[in-house]
Amino acid sequence: MIYQTYTVDDALEAIGFGKFQWKISLLTGLSWIGDAMEMMILSILGPQLHCEWMLPGYQVALITSVVFVGMGISSPVWGNVSDRYGRKVGLTICMCWSLYYGLLSAFTPVYSWLLVLRGLVGIGIGGAPQSVTLYSEFLPVKARGICIMLIAAFWAIGAVFEVLLALWIMPTLGWRWLLGLSTIPMAIFVSFCFWLPESPRFDVLTGKREKAVATLTRIAKENGKAMPPGKMIAYKQRGRIKDLFTPQYCSSTLLLWFIWFANAFSYYGIVLLTTEMFQAGDDCGTTQEAKIEPSCRLECKYLTSSDYKDLLWTTLSEFPGLLVILVAVEYIGRKKSMALCFFMFSLFILPLYACIGRTALTIFIFLARAFISGGYQVVFVYTPEVFPTENRALAMGTCSAMAKLGALITPFVAQVMLRTSVNLTLTMYCGCSVLAGVASLILPIETLGRGLQESRFHQEDEGQTTTNSSSNDATHSAEQQ
Repeated sequence: MIYQTYTVDDALEAIGFGKFQWKISLLTGLSWIGDAMEMMILSILGPQLHCEWMLPGYQVALITSVVFVGMGISSPVWGNVSDRYGRKVGLTICMCWSLYYGLLSAFTPVYSWLLVLRGLVGIGIGGAPQSVTLYSEFLPVKARGICIMLIAAFWAIGAVFEVLLALWIMPTLGWRWLLGLSTIPMAIFVSFCFWLPESPRFDVLTGKREKAVATLTRIAKENGKAMPPGKMIAYKQRGRIKDLFTPQYCSSTLLLWFIWFANAFSYYGIVLLTTEMFQAGDDCGTTQEAKIEPSCRLECKYLTSSDYKDLLWTTLSEFPGLLVILVAVEYIGRKKSMALCFFMFSLFILPLYACIGRTALTIFIFLARAFISGGYQVVFVYTPEVFPTENRALAMGTCSAMAKLGALITPFVAQVMLRTSVNLTLTMYCGCSVLAGVASLILPIETLGRGLQESRFHQEDEGQTTTNSSSNDATHSAEQQ
């Protein structure tokens, strides 16, 4: 098909998925591994310092929450930076920031300094979701859902690697070495980030059409494909936060904010509950021993090798969860896949109300975490597909901030409320996930098979498919601006 004019979408469809996309998958995946390791370390660091520094429960919860405070504050800022100065710029700065303060955390002398430095790490990794924004803008329509789900496998790899690292490091070298070595993936990313190109969608939207064409030509050459002939058309529109609340996007924005909140609240909740419940010891420990706040160092319980191994098993659940959802997103759609994950998470939390043995506890936590981790990845697929390029990074940033609010609250539920009432704690997670499942079903837009929109005008003029006539409509729309 000969194009007289073409859009970025047309070019990416012509170029297809090839060698270039594999490279950028690995590089952006490294930032995802680093993010996962920094998150997973929170469930390991808390119990260790609870005993080593004789911290009460609320101070243990603060070690986790301060990271999410930093992330919640910084996520919209990183989104704004990425929409204004570029996806590559935002992602590179946030990874350098996280690496620097992550290393400093390993040398922290006292509790107060640990809170400050971990909060600064949180500010840095608040920009990690921009790796998905950048990655998604290089993918053709048909490959996008599967590829973003596959890059989520890097998160699972990071979580598993952190547990293996802890199993090896903690008994001998201690938590400071664990903090330092956990920054290795971010260090590798920073070393190779010079290779990353800027998103051609961002360049087009900011009036840098020649730069966008040069990037797309480079990708086509690497993939062994030809660029579509003709002239690229360009929008020149900058997104603002108020654009997220236009009649076109308002309901999607508000529903997604709650869904992101519920995802993080439930996901990090089950991660923290895992170590708390394993520490309880006996079959009924979650309803008995978990209520007891240790009053002296001798009553503390360090994580044992058995605890780390069970934590590893529950962390491995992220892989089957991804496989199930990988199929679901392409057959039943994004909305139903998210709803399925929330409802199944609630279902597998229910047996934890009973007095069950450690093996059964491990199995049900495994299944619950499999589905909530899968659901967390679906929302990363869905959100960039809903919002246009002009405010896609900002939308991801604000959604991520809502997720961090959920993650900020969850330590006080999973680590503090649990010691008072196990049933109330579990009810909080079940109720929140059921409501999020309903919210997923009532989202106004299903994005399966839908191209990424360049601007809100692009969506209005083009509908949901990219054809020759859509290119002509886009030209008309661009001329009107």
